[in-house]
Amino acid sequence: MSEFRDEELGSLATLVRVVKRLREPDGCPWDRRQSAESLRQFILEEAYETVDAIDKGDPAVLAEELGDLLLQIVLQARIAEEEGRFDIRTVIRSIVTKLIRRHPHVFGAERADTPEEVLRNWNRIKVEEKGGARSGASILDGIPGAMPALFKALSLSRRAAQVGFDWQRTADIISKLREEVDELEHSLSSETPEQVADEIGDVLFVIANIARRLDANPELALEASNRKFMRRFRCVERLLAEQGRTPQDATLEEMDALWDRAKQSEREE
Repeated sequence: MSEFRDEELGSLATLVRVVKRLREPDGCPWDRRQSAESLRQFILEEAYETVDAIDKGDPAVLAEELGDLLLQIVLQARIAEEEGRFDIRTVIRSIVTKLIRRHPHVFGAERADTPEEVLRNWNRIKVEEKGGARSGASILDGIPGAMPALFKALSLSRRAAQVGFDWQRTADIISKLREEVDELEHSLSSETPEQVADEIGDVLFVIANIARRLDANPELALEASNRKFMRRFRCVERLLAEQGRTPQDATLEEMDALWDRAKQSEREE
């Protein structure tokens, strides 16, 4: 740390200098070996760890994870600069320019008094930036292909709803869900596995729309259910272990009874 004064450690410029030093010929062998492609996985991992930190509500952990995510951005920019493509200033200039351009109600003369108006303006400006709908631009542009499917369904339906392509009432979506479940049930006896999978996708897409209408994130809701399932199933395994048994030794009825005990125990806690 002797190379840097304490007041410099909180500076973005210092982080850029540190990353540059790591990438130099006499820097870190691991960092020097990395490419934009090899670091791709770490961007995803750090993003998920950041979301985890938000869920935990610990400011210190969140600050650390945001730092790890920021490191990935600076590393990508440094590699791009070495290849003569762009640098960190290009990255910052790009987002600053975009924020100013897409907030004309703050930095210009337009008005937007509600979050919904802001989103409509944002998407309108985004399409205009790409040459308008006649050029093939769409409000759906920019949704990442690598995004988890449920989260992507939420994003797709949210953008469509912002321009009025939406059900009038939540009850209408519930009716649509029943329709899709009926089609799924019918497909089980008469369709191919591919067609059954297609019907399952339709059910999940409608569920994502229901979550959006109820201001819930289906990806986070499913993850909460995943954690609940893991917690309760581990309790079942523990209760069986107390009997000197494993799930392989138990019947479905016995495991169901222990599952109910796990649920009841959670309610009491």
